[in-house]
Amino acid sequence: MLALGEDRGQRRELIGEALVMSPAPGTKHQRASLRPASLLDRTVQEAGVSAEVLEAVHLVLPDGLFIPDIVVVEASAAADDPITYDAEAVLLVVEIVSPSSSGRRTDRLLKPPYYAEANIEHLWRLELEPVPALVVSELRDGRYVERLVAEAGRETSIEEPFPLKVDPGRLVSPRA
Repeated sequence: MLALGEDRGQRRELIGEALVMSPAPGTKHQRASLRPASLLDRTVQEAGVSAEVLEAVHLVLPDGLFIPDIVVVEASAAADDPITYDAEAVLLVVEIVSPSSSGRRTDRLLKPPYYAEANIEHLWRLELEPVPALVVSELRDGRYVERLVAEAGRETSIEEPFPLKVDPGRLVSPRA
């Protein structure tokens, strides 16, 4: 899969036995990736957690090669500047739901079972439409269970895996 080379116009993921290609993210999606990543990075540093917050890295799972929008990995896993990351090093995955119907299906339905199979304890899903919302899920008995939904316009406290306060609306709105 990595032998295909880099193509800035496409994301290529191997989900099970299927090669999934999606267009490069647009401005709204990039804003929705950069701001949560920055917030998580500050939070991780303030909490004194030995971790790195990264965007769009290659994540090796038991049955695929994924490119999550944001991952928080153990700092030791990022120390040698790897090309890929193993699931064992991942503390949190954040997926930003793509606007297309196939993207929504991939982010909401296809990817979570693979992350669960890899025992990634925390999964956050940032919904952009119809209004921004952050769905915070935790792995329980081999599947993700929603712990809370943070809604736009209201600051919500999240305790795990790092304590932070977030308003999803501020993560995605354009600056004036």
